[in-house]
Amino acid sequence: MDKLTVVLGDYPHAQPVLGGEVEVEGYAVEPVEVRPVIGAYRRMIRDLEFDVCELAPVSYLMARQAGVALTAVPVFLNRRFHHGDVQCAAGSGIRFPKDLEGRRVGVRAYSVSTGVWVRGVLREEYGVDTDSITWVVDDDDHVGGRVPANVERVTDQRSLGDLLRTGEIDAALTGNAGTGRAGAPRAGWTATTEAEPGADDSPYPLFPEAATLAADHCLRTGIYPLHSLVAIRSELLDHDPDLPTRLYAAFARSKRRHLAAHPDWSATPRLARQAQQTGTDPVPYGIAANERSLTAMVRFAKDQHLLDPGFPDDLPALFAPGDYPDA
Repeated sequence: MDKLTVVLGDYPHAQPVLGGEVEVEGYAVEPVEVRPVIGAYRRMIRDLEFDVCELAPVSYLMARQAGVALTAVPVFLNRRFHHGDVQCAAGSGIRFPKDLEGRRVGVRAYSVSTGVWVRGVLREEYGVDTDSITWVVDDDDHVGGRVPANVERVTDQRSLGDLLRTGEIDAALTGNAGTGRAGAPRAGWTATTEAEPGADDSPYPLFPEAATLAADHCLRTGIYPLHSLVAIRSELLDHDPDLPTRLYAAFARSKRRHLAAHPDWSATPRLARQAQQTGTDPVPYGIAANERSLTAMVRFAKDQHLLDPGFPDDLPALFAPGDYPDA
């Protein structure tokens, strides 16, 4: 039986695959732990270090465009809403999305998933000229060579959280996409540097009613931001063209097994909240079930100069040939 080295984030609905309770037909899964898992994205894209690896979707598209020998199956293990991810500096005076124009906004790297989704929503929903914003970054993109002229790199080792508190940037994204960490992905980087609520230098949210606005946007547009997919070294498909179908089926069985034990996503509170907000499966798999989100992701990445205008819009072409019933 062939072995598959597999790297995933900490998702209870995928754990049965890693733990061997659900088998990938014909293969023995060999889990590889990388924390934070974002560090594995870079290693997979740059060195093809693993057989199967979770990746950020936009980074995957950029890697495909750059000719990296990766292909994916439409298993989207993670979703997030993003209206609550924009925090404004205490003295910035920002009150409305358009106030961000001409300002300096911090984000870990320009192509980070949260940044792509936030810019897309700001542009399409609120008419913000995101090209007029200077995006201040303190880390590299997983795929190099696509940094627009309005991106500025921090060069003095200060964190985005420090810059936000001192007002040297006007706003920033939160968490792993911005002020919740510092530097490149490495063990321990999730230690927060964000200001404590209520402090004089505390940032404030751009959207105070973020949860309501995010759910409304999702329900109106059908865009439910994707945050991970599962990629395979393309070389493996030369030896086994059925591997994508087998892998997809295993992840679908894994999710069903998890839900049988934890109905209503009770083991994952954030996904449980998102299920309540959308009234649907919080992590649907498959191409058809994710058509609007995938189409938006490609459109946003083109608008933001991360993909060439001629990058294909044919969604099935983005994935390995296989059988992918919605799951």
